[in-house]
Amino acid sequence: MAERSDLHNRGIQDILIACVDGLKGFPEAIASIFPQTEVQLCVVHQIRNSLRYIASKDQKAFMADFKPVYRADTKAAAELALDELETKWGEKYPIVLESWRSKWELLSAYFRYPKAIRKPIYTTNAVEAVHRQFRKLTIKPKGLFLMKTAY
Repeated sequence: MAERSDLHNRGIQDILIACVDGLKGFPEAIASIFPQTEVQLCVVHQIRNSLRYIASKDQKAFMADFKPVYRADTKAAAELALDELETKWGEKYPIVLESWRSKWELLSAYFRYPKAIRKPIYTTNAVEAVHRQFRKLTIKPKGLFLMKTAY
């Protein structure tokens, strides 16, 4: 509840959509605080997690077959592409396909939005890039302000 108060004190009254990484319980926490918020799991994080379970020799081919899923024009087209992916790779990598199927509603929320704005919705990479820049500014590199003085 303290988080909600903090967000309200900052002027946030409602959140349209929240893209989150795969942190367990995060979608539920958002829903409990802002029940009208649409939650989108980060597709890039899900892909990275999936690749950990795919043999390196298959990763390039798997990703080529996977692109039609997240680049589809519609959710129905994405589901058809996911079916095709499962037909080709499901027997070899059932855990990966099951992970996508079990999280599909949270992974496919971005299809409700125009194609032009989907990428910022389906990935947290932009936010992570800003955070990375903040960390660079707040953590001083060694020797940055060290100056030698001659006496």
